[in-house]
Amino acid sequence: MSVPGGLLGLALGVGLLLIWRSGARAPVRRAGTSRPGRRQQLLAAAGLTGINSAQLLALQVALGIACLLLVLLTTQTVTISLAFGVFGSAVPHLLVRRLAAKRRADLREVWPEVVDNLASAVRAGLSLPEALSALAVRGPEVLRGSFARFAADHRSSGRFSDALDRLKDDLADPVGDRIVETLRVAREVGGSDLGRVLRTLAAFLREDARARAELETRQGWVIQAARLAVAAPWVVLLLLATQQQTLTAYDSPVGTALLLIGGGVCLLAYQLMLKIGRLPEDVRVLQ
Repeated sequence: MSVPGGLLGLALGVGLLLIWRSGARAPVRRAGTSRPGRRQQLLAAAGLTGINSAQLLALQVALGIACLLLVLLTTQTVTISLAFGVFGSAVPHLLVRRLAAKRRADLREVWPEVVDNLASAVRAGLSLPEALSALAVRGPEVLRGSFARFAADHRSSGRFSDALDRLKDDLADPVGDRIVETLRVAREVGGSDLGRVLRTLAAFLREDARARAELETRQGWVIQAARLAVAAPWVVLLLLATQQQTLTAYDSPVGTALLLIGGGVCLLAYQLMLKIGRLPEDVRVLQ
């Protein structure tokens, strides 16, 4: 007895659907939450929780226009003014990135202390919410505000898991994500090995911070050389712009093309130098 072609097609479609559904899926966030954008995550990593990405964009636009008008009034040259307007608009974003890197480095130094305090609290018999809330008083100064907000959130809602999610968003740090998820699993699954796990994590974090600090010290000259190499041509251009012959030359189509090519080369060389000297960074895979 022959099988109808429609039935074979249906079986094949169901089989392909089941295979697709059985593959790796993106983690599903809890209802009522959404993953913030990359710029918002960068602001959170820098500790600028009172600013959103739209406000950062508005600040970039305002500073870019201000730099453009200032250089235009000084040099009376549109092309050079546009170039420095672009540079001015990039300054807030670069400052936020620098603040995020500095905050990440500061947190890297204090995370072992946080884990040690948690391990001591667990060994003393405190519950996990109490141990985390105690860090608002006994924890490192830079993190007390985040844990104080966690304590207030947990007292008001009583939902430990939701309070942990908001604590992760507040900390905005890969190590903080790992600590929070370790505590979540310990709370939901239970077990007597949490203290040992936390002590092992503290030892690992100390060793990682020590090795990274040494590497960053050696890496510093690469970063400074890249910044100096990019800034020097444009400082010279700004000085030359005080001469009328230079202004006339850069107002021409050839001068505009030269500025565009020079800007592209500087950007490419800067990114290349940063990539060569960049150390591997932790990624927030447990958001």
